[in-house]
Amino acid sequence: MSEAKYTPRLRTLYDKSIREKLTTQFSYGNPLQVPALDKVVINMGVGEAVADSKKIRSAVADLAAITGQKPIETKSRKSIASFKLRDGMTIGAKVTLRRERMYEFVDRLTTIALPRVKDFRGLNAKSFDGRGNFAMGLKEHIVFPEINYDNIETVWGMDIIVCTTARTNEEAKALLTEFGFPFRN
Repeated sequence: MSEAKYTPRLRTLYDKSIREKLTTQFSYGNPLQVPALDKVVINMGVGEAVADSKKIRSAVADLAAITGQKPIETKSRKSIASFKLRDGMTIGAKVTLRRERMYEFVDRLTTIALPRVKDFRGLNAKSFDGRGNFAMGLKEHIVFPEINYDNIETVWGMDIIVCTTARTNEEAKALLTEFGFPFRN
């Protein structure tokens, strides 16, 4: 007996409808020209880790709970005396998501986390880099349902970069809009 392979909801949506919509909108000749999600990078900077190393462990555990994948600890590249920072100290954590985990994270981000953000008026459509990648920041990591509000010590911010195979900002914005990203007008 073969086990049925699990496919995330957004991946199925992309295969069944988004790909066709983008093909007609931008009139692609080849199906491989249609933009797709490539990866999602989530970065958490923990400046307080210089004074207290327990804070970095807490941030790494929270990021692992949010993404379902073990984060890499990021280290400083040089010493800065005014920040009491030495070369090689751990100052943050990051995760790169691909394939099923990436689609699951984007689904939770657009349907659960972003609607929970206080005073949310939409994502800035100018946050594209010119090559089809989108960057955004969250001030509080507690908007994700995996984080138990009672057990956290500190509220962390995070940067989320969505990398696509699109060549222009217009193509990437059309792709992310179809995936449910709520852009401001």
